[in-house]
Amino acid sequence: MNKSIKIYIAILVFVFALIVIADRKQTKPVDWRPTFSVHDKIPYGLYILDKEIRPLLKNEKIEKIATVTPYEFLDSKYNADTLVEDYKIKGTFLSISDQENIDDQSVKELFYFISRGNNAFLSMRTFPESLLDSLKIAMKFDFHQPKNNLLWVANKKISSKKYAFELTVEDYFSKIDTANTTVLGYQSNAKKEKQINFIKVPYKDGYFYLHTQPAAFTNYHLLKKDHFQYAENVLSYVPKGDVFWYTKLENNESISHSKLRYINSQPALKWAWRLILLGILIFIIFNVKRKQRIVPILEPLPNLTVDFTKTIGNLYYQEGDHRNLIDKKIIYFLEKIRTEYLIDTTKLDDYFIQKLHHKTGKNETDIQELVFLINEHRNSYHGSLEDDLIRINNAIEKILH
Repeated sequence: MNKSIKIYIAILVFVFALIVIADRKQTKPVDWRPTFSVHDKIPYGLYILDKEIRPLLKNEKIEKIATVTPYEFLDSKYNADTLVEDYKIKGTFLSISDQENIDDQSVKELFYFISRGNNAFLSMRTFPESLLDSLKIAMKFDFHQPKNNLLWVANKKISSKKYAFELTVEDYFSKIDTANTTVLGYQSNAKKEKQINFIKVPYKDGYFYLHTQPAAFTNYHLLKKDHFQYAENVLSYVPKGDVFWYTKLENNESISHSKLRYINSQPALKWAWRLILLGILIFIIFNVKRKQRIVPILEPLPNLTVDFTKTIGNLYYQEGDHRNLIDKKIIYFLEKIRTEYLIDTTKLDDYFIQKLHHKTGKNETDIQELVFLINEHRNSYHGSLEDDLIRINNAIEKILH
């Protein structure tokens, strides 16, 4: 592990430690979101109801609907055989939510389910418009501060007690079909205005039970004073038989099954996870190019053959053996002509001069001068050998370069 990686890790550990220390000194804020989820232990979750609903409904079979819509669930239970044309299940459809969480297609299927002798228990602050219109019901919104608000059931044989709830009394039934609708419960505000919040509406062979205070079933109120008794009283109206509890969340998504669900639910762990991902991203950005050691500059190997030749040439020159050096120059020149240009060098005459001129493109006069000097040297002309060496060397250089 190189030094830079160690530095990155040390920085991440240090920042993570600071976050943990800072988080320990802070009181975890209360999450007051009305999720109405059976998995949430926050005040407005339904975790406690989920654990206690079986004793409340007394030996009823309870099936949760968490991954599909009511339409998908009920439609899958319908027997379309012309001799049957009925549902394979019988019982009560149950839904407890802060807002309406049933789509129009599901509402239509729910009406058909109720018409076949089943029931629906819906506790919501607002209901689908199509449901209210079909049952000839109207609702009003009347906001009152959460103080001196009372909730109670109409049947005194069940309970005559009025329960004080510290919650906002807002929605209630302002219009009902009095000829067919049974009032099951009321609410009142600080002004002592009596309002209907729980009704029973018949539809063909079944019934709708509609309740406007779903907060009464949340963790907060089930643990507060005697509020659980009110929840028991309301649920006592659920008919005997199987219960199909629609538990999808308000955003119409079932609870996440991601392995990171718990991490995302805890602020400290969520920020630590984000910090780790950020650190990895920074590390990748700064190390995207492959690191390597500096490549040293290597000097090219010397041409020893050239050095050797120069040494031998200097040796001949210093020894004053100019004739021998001239002979070797001539031999080297003629060998090169034979090898590169494939010209016969046996006889250095005008034919040789013309052929060499055409193949090399060198000046014909320069070639004539070189041939003259070579022939003159071979004819044992006795002049200044040192001057001859210089003249022949210069003449050869003109032809070869």
